This record gives sequence, C-alpha cells and structure tokens, in this order.
Amino acid sequence: MADQKKKNKRGGRRRRREKSEFDNKLIDLARVTRVVKGGRRFRFRATVVLGNHKGKVGVGISKGTDVQQAIQKASDDAKKHMITVPMDGSTIPHDVRMKHGSAIILLKPAPEGSGIIAGGSVRSVLDLAGVRDVVSKSLGTSSKINVARATIVALSELSQVKVKTPKAVSEKPATTQKESKVAPKKTTPTKEVKVAPKKATKKTTKTTKK
Repeated sequence: MADQKKKNKRGGRRRRREKSEFDNKLIDLARVTRVVKGGRRFRFRATVVLGNHKGKVGVGISKGTDVQQAIQKASDDAKKHMITVPMDGSTIPHDVRMKHGSAIILLKPAPEGSGIIAGGSVRSVLDLAGVRDVVSKSLGTSSKINVARATIVALSELSQVKVKTPKAVSEKPATTQKESKVAPKKTTPTKEVKVAPKKATKKTTKTTKK
C-alpha cells in the first residue's frame, strides 16, 4: 500500500520514450566565446549527423549554453535538413566529385563486400546514410564541419539509376494456310502481237561463161 501511494503521488509510472528511427553521431564539439561589454560569454557548438541507415541522412550544427542542449538543438536542425540518397544495391550509382568551401570530396562506387573505405566525417555520414560499399577521398581542408557538409552536397547530387525494363514481345498465333487469306495477284492481260511473215528471197546464181 505504501508503494502504491508513493506511485500515485509521483503521478504513476513514467512512460518509456519511443525509440526514434534515426541514429545520431556527434562528430564535433567545440567551446566558443563571445566577447561582450561585461566580459566573455561561453557557449558550446555541436555538429551532429542524423540518419536511419536506409537512405536518409542530414547534418545539423547548433549552439547551446550546455553540451546536452547544443546536441539536442543540432539533432533537430539535422532532422529539418535531411536528404534522400539514391542507392544502387549497397553502393552509390556513379562517381561524384564535389567542392564545398575549401573541402573537396570524391566518392566512387565499390563492389559488394568492400565496405566503407573512408575516414572522419565522411565515414560517419556514409554509415548513417546506409551506404555499405563505397570508396572516398577527402581533399583540401580537414575541417570536420566543411567535410561533412561537402559529403552531404555530394550525396544530394547523385542521380537515380534507371532500370531498363525489357519490352513485352507480343506473340502472334501461327496462322494456317486455310485461315490465312492471301489476296490473289492481279495479272495484266498480254497483248497479241502479229508478226508479218518474211518475204521469200530469190537466190540468184551467177553463171560463168567458159
């Protein structure tokens, strides 16, 4: 009875939060300062990648007074700016090269079983997007924020693979000779040409006088 009263005072048992379909990963956390008249104001900036491993992924950046607030706001920002990645099986449809700021990202499709050959922010974005086989190269800057944004822009530039469907061949039933009606050919009447008889030529023999 005492336990039930305690539960009733607290408002009953707490409901379990439903597990979200999206997974998030913190790729960068920095403390930023702002100088004001009274001194300095410290805040935290979080960069979060959000994805469902099924083709949807997004990157969000936000600031907060504490770490937990910054991560939560960054996750909400990533959910607002999600993209859908076109897939060709377990890899991407074609090569893509994208430049964002001073970051250059090169992505290439890979055969099944190769895995994600990437590192840093690129690996986090591709993993949460659901790409299992890909080869990537990061050129230029090593800034995690610029590299993550460049990867998102590169994935958004991919085009969907169009699968060619074979044309349906209509099978015509074989026609028998009785069923097939062939139109008779028109014959043109031949004109009779009268040929005049040749005149008999007399053979002249020359006699030689001895």
